[in-house]
Amino acid sequence: MYRAHTLGLLRRYFRMSLDLGRLPSLLGREFFRARITAYHVQSFEDVVIFVHDVERCLQRLDEFSRALVARIVFQEYTWDETAVLMRCTQRTVARRLPEVLDRLSEIFLEVGLLQFLPPAEHRPETCQEGENEENSATDCAVSE
Repeated sequence: MYRAHTLGLLRRYFRMSLDLGRLPSLLGREFFRARITAYHVQSFEDVVIFVHDVERCLQRLDEFSRALVARIVFQEYTWDETAVLMRCTQRTVARRLPEVLDRLSEIFLEVGLLQFLPPAEHRPETCQEGENEENSATDCAVSE
């Protein structure tokens, strides 16, 4: 349920890391750009704190999981390309990525970077006609 939010948070982290003039820790070294972007949503201190907090959360993942996030989310490799680069099968990537995103979601919820979503209301499934017995679409005995 939180995977899309987690992906959005990771993309935001990547963008903000670049705005600070460095690559995310998963990708390696410092990187300074000549151009400065016009991202003015938060103060510089807030961006630094956010980037630091996300990096600490990512450090709680195992090495394979961090590499998976770096390849797919940050570097935007396909699952097939990631499998080749990481010397595993595409099936492993397809199985592990959702697990990694779920684990990262748990970590983000735990530290407060994500907020718990309210539970979805359970709505009983009904046919298109509604709950009216007279016009049941599945009633074969009704003739015109």
